[in-house]
Amino acid sequence: MSAPKSTVQETPASCYHCGQPCQEETLQAHQHTFCCVGCQSVYEILHEHNLGAYYNWEPTPGASQTQYRSTSFTYLDEPGIAEELYTFHEGVTAQVKFFLPAIHCSSCIWLLEHLDRLHPGVQRSRVNFVKKEAQITFQPEIISLRELADLLAKIGYRPEINLQSGPTSANAERKLARNRALQTGVAGFCFGNIMLLSLPEYIEGGFGIDPAFARFFGYLNLLLALPVVLYSGRDYLKAAWTALRQRHLSLDVPIALGILVLFGRSTFEVLTQAGAGYFDSLAGLIFFLLIGRWFQAKTYQALSFERDYRSYFPLAITVLADGEEFSVPLKNIQRGDTILVRHQEIIPADAELLSPEAHIDYSFITGESDPVPKQINDRIQAGGRQVGPAIRLKVIAPVAQSTLTQLWNQQPTESAEKLPDLMDRVSRYFTWAILALAAVAGLVWAWVDASQVAPVITAILIVACPCALALTLPFAYGHALRWLGRWGLYLKNATVVERMAELAHLIFDKTGTITHAQDFQFTWVGQPLSADERAFVRALARQSNHPLSRALYQGISTEQAMPQLYDFEELPGLGITGFSLEMDGSLGSAAFMGYTTTQTPEGQVTYLKLKGELKGYFLFRTRYREGYQPLLWQLAKDYTLHLLSGDEDKDREKLAPYFSGLSFRQSPQAKKAYLESLAQSQQKAGMVGDGLNDAGALRAAHVGISLAENVHHFAPACDAILGAEALPQLPAMLRFARQTRRVVYLAMGISFLYNGVGLTFALLGLLTPLVAAILMPLSSITTVAFITLAINRLARKVL
Repeated sequence: MSAPKSTVQETPASCYHCGQPCQEETLQAHQHTFCCVGCQSVYEILHEHNLGAYYNWEPTPGASQTQYRSTSFTYLDEPGIAEELYTFHEGVTAQVKFFLPAIHCSSCIWLLEHLDRLHPGVQRSRVNFVKKEAQITFQPEIISLRELADLLAKIGYRPEINLQSGPTSANAERKLARNRALQTGVAGFCFGNIMLLSLPEYIEGGFGIDPAFARFFGYLNLLLALPVVLYSGRDYLKAAWTALRQRHLSLDVPIALGILVLFGRSTFEVLTQAGAGYFDSLAGLIFFLLIGRWFQAKTYQALSFERDYRSYFPLAITVLADGEEFSVPLKNIQRGDTILVRHQEIIPADAELLSPEAHIDYSFITGESDPVPKQINDRIQAGGRQVGPAIRLKVIAPVAQSTLTQLWNQQPTESAEKLPDLMDRVSRYFTWAILALAAVAGLVWAWVDASQVAPVITAILIVACPCALALTLPFAYGHALRWLGRWGLYLKNATVVERMAELAHLIFDKTGTITHAQDFQFTWVGQPLSADERAFVRALARQSNHPLSRALYQGISTEQAMPQLYDFEELPGLGITGFSLEMDGSLGSAAFMGYTTTQTPEGQVTYLKLKGELKGYFLFRTRYREGYQPLLWQLAKDYTLHLLSGDEDKDREKLAPYFSGLSFRQSPQAKKAYLESLAQSQQKAGMVGDGLNDAGALRAAHVGISLAENVHHFAPACDAILGAEALPQLPAMLRFARQTRRVVYLAMGISFLYNGVGLTFALLGLLTPLVAAILMPLSSITTVAFITLAINRLARKVL
C-alpha cells in the first residue's frame, strides 16, 4: 500500500520520530507529525518491515534526519578500504564493527539488533551499548559495506568511520578522553581564578574594595563562568536535555538543574548589582563533578586492565614438537608453532592449515552453522571450531587476545541486564523524591527567607545526586570477579557474581567432574586386537576431547603409526565414528552401537566396533577426586544437590547420601531439558560439568560452570571456567559471592545514609552549594574505597 501524501501543517509540532520541533516544515503522514522527509521515511521503512515496536520502547526514540546525505559512503566500495574495516571475512560471510554515536536508549538496541528484518543480507547484529558499537555479520554479495552503512544512516544511526583507527573506535575513545581532560582543565582554571577574584567576599566587611572594582570582578567572574557552563558542563546539560526529551528522568537531570539554577541566580545578582553571585560554587561544582568522573574512569580502566584474557581463560593447546605432543598454556604459543586442534575445539590463533583438509565452523563468530571447507596451506582465522578429525596448524600470528576476549564477552545473557535495570529504577525513584523535596523546600524558604531559596535548592540537588548508588554494583562485582579469577574461577562478566549468589540448586555431572577426567585405569575385554587395530583405535580416540577418549589415546601403546582419518563424526555423550583408507570403526555406548546386553560390567564401558563387527569393550575404573565427600557435604548444607550422569548407575548407592536427586543414563538433551524445567519453575540452578557433552545444560543453567583439566578448551556455552584443582574451593567461592552481595547492599545503605545527613543540613540552609559540590564526588570516592576495602578483606577471610 502506498503511503498517504504528505501535507504541510501550519501549527508547529514535535516530530513523532526524533522529537525535534518542526521549524521549517511540518509533515503529516500515517496520523503522525514529522519534521522532515527523512524522519518520515525512517518511520515508513520500519513499519514496512513490521518493526513498529521500535516506538513502543521510548517516545520519539529516533535521531533527526535533516542532515542525512545518501552519497557519503561511496568510498566504502573500494575493496582495500572495506577489507581494512572488516573484523572477519571468510567466504560469503563478513563482519564489521561500527561506532554509532546516536545510540542512546533501549529502542536503539532493539532496532539495531533487528537489522536482519530490514535487509536479507544482514545475518546478525549485536550492540555494545556502553561503547555505542554495533557488531554486524552480513553477506557482502547481497549487501555491500557501503549499502550497510547507508542503511544505518537512513534509520538514524550514521556510522562514524575513521580509517586510521581500523575496525575499532579506539581513536574516537582517545578523542573523548582528550576532550574530557580539557573540560576538567578549563573548569579547574576558571574555578581557581573565580575563587581569587571572590576573595574579598569571603571576609566579613571585605577589604574596603571600591564598588567599581567589585562590579568589575563580578563581570570577570561571569565571563569565566561561561566556558565552565557551556564547555566543561555541557555534557551534563546535553544528557539531561536528551533524557527529558525522551521523557526519561536520568541522574543528569538534577545535576543540570543545579547548574542552571546556580548560573541563573548568580548572573541575575551580578547584572542587577544585588550581590556577588555564586560563581565560585558553580565552578567548584562542575570541577569536582569532572574530577569524580575522571576518578571513576581511571578505576574502571584499572579493573579492565586486570580483565585480560589471561585472567579469564585457563586455555592450553596441544603443541607438536619432535614427534611428541605437549599441553602448552595459550599465552606461551609462538609464531611458527605446530598445534593440534581436535574435533569441536576452538582455534586460538590465526594459523595455516598443514593437514590435507579441514571443516571450520565459524558459528560462534558469525552465527552461521555450515562448516567452511579448507584445504592444505589455507589461512584459518582464530575463533573457528574444527568439525571432524583432528588437524595440524602452523601458527602465523600471535594469539589474538582481543579476538578471544570478544568471543567470550559477546555472548549475552538475559539475566546479565537485570541488576543495572534495578539500579536505574532505584536511582530514578530517588531522583523524583529529591525533586519533590527541593520544590517543597523552595516554597518553605521562600516564605522564611527568600534569599536562601537558591542556595538551599541547589545544595539539595547536588548533595542528593545518587551517583554513589550507580558505582556500587560495577565496583563490588568487578573486584569480586578479580579475586575469584586469582583462585581459579574465571567468570564471563561481573554479573555472574550476582547470579552465583542467587543459586538454590547445584547440578553435577559425574564423569570428569566429581571423578578424575584423565586418571582412568582400563582393561580390554574381547577379541585380541592387532597392532593396526590398536593404532586405529588410538587415532580414533585422538579426535575427541571426552575424558574416556583422552584416556584411551594416552593409555593404548602401539609402535604402529596412527592412520590418517579422512572422515569423522562424534555424537556428544554417545560415541564417535571414523574412517581411514584401510579401516572404519566406532567407539561408544551400547546404545550407540545398537547392541543390547543383559549383563552390565562393573564400571564404565566403551564398546568397540571395527568393520561392522563388535570386537569387545574397554572397562574403565574411575577414581573419584580427592576430597569429593567433604565438598559435597559442605554444598549440601546450602544447596539442593542433583546428579545428572550419562553413565550406568553402578555408583548409585555410593553417591545417594549426598544428592537429593540421582539420574543416570542421561543424554545431553535430557540434561538440558532437566535444567530448563527447573528454570521454568523459577528455581535458580547452577550446573557444574566438564563442558563437553554438557554444553546444552551449561547454557540452560542460571550459572553454567565448566570444569577444566590440564587440557583446557574454550567453552563458550558456560558462564565460568573452574580449574579442576580449585574444585574443593567451590563452597567458599559461592559463599564469597553471597557475601559480596551483602557488601553491595551495605554500600547502598551507606550511600542513602550520606544522602539523608546531607539533605538534613541542606534543608536547614546549613549546607552551602560549594560544600555540597565537594561532598558529592567525595561520597562516590568514599563508596568506592569502602567497597574495595570490604571486598579485599572478605576475599582474604573467605578464600
